[in-house]
Amino acid sequence: MATIIDGRAVAARIREQVAEDVARLASERGSPPGLATVLVGDDPASQIYVAGKHRACEEVGIASIGRELPADTSEEELLAVVSELNADPAVSGIIVQLPLPDHLDVARATSAVDPAKDVDGLTPTNAGLLVQGRDGLVPATPSGVVELLRRYDTPLEGAHAVVVGRSDLVGKPVASLLLAENATVTVCHSRTRDLEQVCLSADVLIAAVGRPRLVTGEMVREGATVIDVGMNRTDDGLVGDVDFEAAAERARAITPVPGGVGPMTIAMLLRNTVKAARNADRTAVRRL
Repeated sequence: MATIIDGRAVAARIREQVAEDVARLASERGSPPGLATVLVGDDPASQIYVAGKHRACEEVGIASIGRELPADTSEEELLAVVSELNADPAVSGIIVQLPLPDHLDVARATSAVDPAKDVDGLTPTNAGLLVQGRDGLVPATPSGVVELLRRYDTPLEGAHAVVVGRSDLVGKPVASLLLAENATVTVCHSRTRDLEQVCLSADVLIAAVGRPRLVTGEMVREGATVIDVGMNRTDDGLVGDVDFEAAAERARAITPVPGGVGPMTIAMLLRNTVKAARNADRTAVRRL
C-alpha cells in the first residue's frame, strides 16, 4: 500500500509557522496583516469556504475583513469595493470569492485586484511572473501541491509529471511550478488522446479536473506519486478525481480526499498573506 500523504499534518505545521510570522510582523509594524474577502451572492458552498478562511485568519492572528454583497451587485459596484480594498493599507491580501454570479465578468473582477494584494495569484501580473519563473504570489492550491511533494521527499528534478487538467486556478500554475523544479511536464485535458497511457508514464500524477474517480488504478504507474486535487460531492460522499483504493495499491504515495490537498489551500493562502504584508512593508521603506 502507498504512503498516505497527510495534508492536515503538513498544513498544521505551516499554520504554526504563519502564526509565529504574524506575531513578529504585528510587533514590528504595530498591526497584523489583513485579509479581505469579497463574497457576492448567497452560494452556500462559497459561504462555507469564506467562513473557513476567516476562522483560519483568527487562529493565526491575521485580521480578517469580510465584504458581503447581494447577488444582483453590478460590476461597477463590485469593482468599486475591490478598488477601496486596494487602497486600504490595513488590507494585505484580497480574495474575490469564486464563482461569481453569471452576470459578472470573473476575469475583470480578479484582474482588478492589486497584484501586490492578489493572494489568490489570479491577476495577469502574478500569472505572468509564475510562467517566467519570477517571484510573485502563487495560487494557493498549486503551491500546496508542490509543498506536499517536497515534504514527502518526492524526486522532481528530471521526473515526468503528468497534470490532468488545464485550469487557470490549478492545472496551468502547477505545471509552471513543476517546470521550475526541473520536472518534465505533460498537461492533459479533454482532447488528450489515450489518457490512460499518458498517465501510466507519470512519475508524478496530479489530477485536477473535477470529475469523480476519473483516474483509475489501471492509469497509475507502479511507484508513482499521486496527488488528487479533486473535491466532488457524490451519493457516496466527498470523493476525489482518483479512485483512491485502486490507485493506492500501485502508488508510492497518494493524497486522500478529504485530508490531502484541501487543508493545504488555506494554509498556503495564509502564507501568501504574510508574504504580501512583508512585500508591502519593504515597498513602504523604499519610498521613505
